[in-house]
Amino acid sequence: MKSLEELKAIRERMEGKVGFRAEDSNMTRVVVGMATCGIASGARPVLTALSDAVQEKKLENVAVVQTGCIGLCQYEPIVEIMEPGKEKVTYIKMTPEKAMEVVDQHLIRGQIVAKYTLNGSDL
Repeated sequence: MKSLEELKAIRERMEGKVGFRAEDSNMTRVVVGMATCGIASGARPVLTALSDAVQEKKLENVAVVQTGCIGLCQYEPIVEIMEPGKEKVTYIKMTPEKAMEVVDQHLIRGQIVAKYTLNGSDL
């Protein structure tokens, strides 16, 4: 970020794309860790990619939200997916490209991408 104007432009672009709370209990929540460690590891482009993909694919039952520290700094950027009635899935060391795969496989097709998860990763 080079200027206050650039920060304002990012904020305006993200408004309306990112929900800060998913009020509906039937919503799938995609939670991106946006504490200092996450941001330093590249969480901002991951958040943007997820938000844009959910909007472009018109996934109306999915809310992309931000959170602070998740507590697993060594695995940042972290994305957690919380679906109603299912266990939370934690994706680690995410990139925008991995996030697109998660959108396609997990959010659209219902298939967990185990190779990127906390439990399934060999990272």
